[in-house]
Amino acid sequence: MSLTLHPRDGVSFRFDPGTLCLEFLVSGGVGVYAHYETLHEPADLARWAAVSRLGLEEVDTTADELTRAKALRTALWGLAGDRVHGRTPRPADVDAVNHAAAAPPLTPVMTADGLRSRVAPATGSQVIATVARDAIELFTGPYADRVRECAGDNCALIFVDTSRPGSRRWCSMERCGNRHKVRAHRSRER
Repeated sequence: MSLTLHPRDGVSFRFDPGTLCLEFLVSGGVGVYAHYETLHEPADLARWAAVSRLGLEEVDTTADELTRAKALRTALWGLAGDRVHGRTPRPADVDAVNHAAAAPPLTPVMTADGLRSRVAPATGSQVIATVARDAIELFTGPYADRVRECAGDNCALIFVDTSRPGSRRWCSMERCGNRHKVRAHRSRER
């Protein structure tokens, strides 16, 4: 699922992080992404769940769940950064994800027309547990070695490379990939 990001330079672009837990990072958090914070009140977590790949229409959230969601997101930033830079994960980050994943996740159901849905209303705790379980699947699964940070200058977006050759370098070809091509072209012209 592609997200449309709106950076400070005003040029929006599409970004597919490849997995739910990395999609959650885009909601704000630590470092350079702290100023992109979107989770200010409990209803913001419900809005994120609606526009995310979860597509949940109805989520009941509390202030405590929002606090726990932000703590999980901080741990996910740590795990993703450690994975990208080849470091051993910090035990506190691993513990935070495991703790969040221990709660009951979203419950899948089949609709009358044979499609997959979720039991509604969902709770913020179920959303948090589902994101944490997705992180465990990513960081311990077959794509763990394909977690990447964008190779673009001044871009720290993190994604999982699900391409067949495993050679994705950019958060988005229309943004960082294109900027690289333009710089390379100008360099060759000089």
